[in-house]
Amino acid sequence: MSSRTELATFLRFRRERLTPEDVGLPRVGRRRTPGLRREEVATLSGVSTTWYTWLEQARDVTPSGQVLDALARALQLSPAERDYIRTLAGQVPEPANERADVHPAMRAFVDSLDPHPAYIANETWDVIAYNRAQAALIADYDERPAGERNVIWLMFNEPSMRERIVDWAADARSMVAKFRACTAEQGANPRMHALTEALLAGSAEFRDLWAAHDVRGHEPARKRIRHPDVGLLELDYVKLECVGRPGQVLTAHLPANEESAEALRRLAARR
Repeated sequence: MSSRTELATFLRFRRERLTPEDVGLPRVGRRRTPGLRREEVATLSGVSTTWYTWLEQARDVTPSGQVLDALARALQLSPAERDYIRTLAGQVPEPANERADVHPAMRAFVDSLDPHPAYIANETWDVIAYNRAQAALIADYDERPAGERNVIWLMFNEPSMRERIVDWAADARSMVAKFRACTAEQGANPRMHALTEALLAGSAEFRDLWAAHDVRGHEPARKRIRHPDVGLLELDYVKLECVGRPGQVLTAHLPANEESAEALRRLAARR
């Protein structure tokens, strides 16, 4: 799907989710379709109905950043969703063509976080560095083929993930929404395209979540994991961009309580 088509589909999905009451408009007459009408979105955004219709039809029109921001306000988009439509419309710089290696200092830092699980992923969510705690908690990525050392691929294709992640369904929904935002940022990245196609072909659950067109940004959050050896862990995870390495992000998991801290220590003692 091209960026123009994806933008058109996303705008239509968001328009159909809103009611006139949501945006302070009176409900006039009988409605044959759900959500706002195109002319209502156009009025709220300060553009013509014809132009907005062309945008939803994936015609060859180029919205400015100012117009995209107006559409974001009219459709009550979140900051992540606003950035997503700006990306689809070509309002962000192209990603770097080459992936930089992990800096030795960053690799040492990841190792030093043990017994707290941590890893570094690149712009296509491939895991390129991780510590022993991460391997014990989730997976030893080096034991897998290179194409499977990927955060979202494992989420939908590794059975143990469903067993270990207590809130798998909610976490999977959130992950797909974040992944969709990343696909827009990566543009024509062949690895991202191939990964998306493989997930669509191989996972019905991914297809259903992808079809929802949800978009989210990354924020600190809590994850519950049930490990077969040490029991339930509640972990807060944070993501940090690796300076000087575009697209590389470090994810670290910290215990949310003393019980989880003790579980991580016991997990380390088993290695």
